[in-house]
Amino acid sequence: MPAAEAAAKAASAGQVEVRDSVGNLLADGDSVVLVKDLKVKGAGQTLKRGTVIRSIRLTGDEQEIDCRYEGIKGLVLRAEFVKKN
Repeated sequence: MPAAEAAAKAASAGQVEVRDSVGNLLADGDSVVLVKDLKVKGAGQTLKRGTVIRSIRLTGDEQEIDCRYEGIKGLVLRAEFVKKN
């Protein structure tokens, strides 16, 4: 199925397609790997490149994913900084 047709089908279903930094389609429950070191505001931590984040949840925004990580509650990452594992 061509990408344009898939996008039209997702838009008609009311779902947003979320794609990672290399263009892979993300879904709820996927595991992702960080492709860049990220400073986490308010937590005083830096998540290093290569860190695996498990069980992501889509937020309805095509560029944001909700996830959990040790010691950080309510972590929201931009899809451009992750790659599907």
